[in-house]
Amino acid sequence: MRKNRIPGVDPAYLEKQRAMLLRKNRHVLYFNDSEMAAIDEYCSRFKVHAKSVLFREAIMNKILTELEENHPTLF
Repeated sequence: MRKNRIPGVDPAYLEKQRAMLLRKNRHVLYFNDSEMAAIDEYCSRFKVHAKSVLFREAIMNKILTELEENHPTLF
């Protein structure tokens, strides 16, 4: 007799997705004192605990917006 299996997501697919999202490239940023003071003020005012998330989201938002606005055209 065949058991009724509930259809779900393939575990191999999930593992592949996790591997694609793994961050293995590193980049270092340097800020001057006034930039760092502004970042610290922002983080304390808006209760940001993970600065790396803030930087990553801000950078990727800027990059993706620029790429979308300046996509190649045919004419």
